Amino acid sequence: MGCTVEMLLWVWIVLDLGLCSVSLPEINNRMFMDECVREHNRARSSVSPPASDMLHMTWDEGLAITARAWARHCTFKHNIYLRDVRRVHPTFPSVGENIWTGYPPSSFNLSRAIQSWVDEKQYYNYEKNTCTKVCGHYTQVVWASSYKVGCAVQLCSKGVEHFTNHEGAIFVCNYATAGNMNGRRPYQSQEPVCSGCKGTCEDSLCRDEERDSQKSYNWAPDWDPALTSSGSDYLAVLIVRPIALITTFIAAYVVCYFYPNVFCYE
Repeated sequence: MGCTVEMLLWVWIVLDLGLCSVSLPEINNRMFMDECVREHNRARSSVSPPASDMLHMTWDEGLAITARAWARHCTFKHNIYLRDVRRVHPTFPSVGENIWTGYPPSSFNLSRAIQSWVDEKQYYNYEKNTCTKVCGHYTQVVWASSYKVGCAVQLCSKGVEHFTNHEGAIFVCNYATAGNMNGRRPYQSQEPVCSGCKGTCEDSLCRDEERDSQKSYNWAPDWDPALTSSGSDYLAVLIVRPIALITTFIAAYVVCYFYPNVFCYE
């Protein structure tokens, strides 16, 4: 019994884990980007009835920047700036959006979040082009002319407005060009598959080298909270948290030194 390095380290680790927030991927995380694109294209290539004009979807940095900016608002509603397209993207004429949220933050799983949108296909009737329940997330995912996607996930330590007061996560995907337009079907279904492609056909999706190319943008939306934030969240992580850990460690050491039997183990 008594004070030991192992016991103090154990106290440190437990407290550190208690203060750590869930780690969520950034928009430049390659695995995150690849999975977003892969899951969308998986859904797009497997629509029923099959599509003749479904474009292959690729990542867009500008859309991801917009998704991150709106996710930082931590509110479970659509971006209020979508109608003013120059405030959500520097080049595209229209931008669409899907949102998922949940708590605790550890409940976030990228593929399951996208699948929750895809699962709305059970409420969509292609022949009648009608929904029996909410299905707009699904039709956006499989909107044939939407060929770019950018997503972001945000930790909301104070909760997600219109959803929960508990710490949660919000996942936003933006699309270009926007889907769900003019009451049209999300895609055309004619034989054979890809018959409407102007480029090549791969996995039942239309590909084009120029269209699929990646672009970079020296741009950020003027309504991004990060542009006006005081940086208090970063201050808490970089300063407050380490001080709290050090203070707790010292307190544990003092208690252990003067009251050795408090920490007992065999």
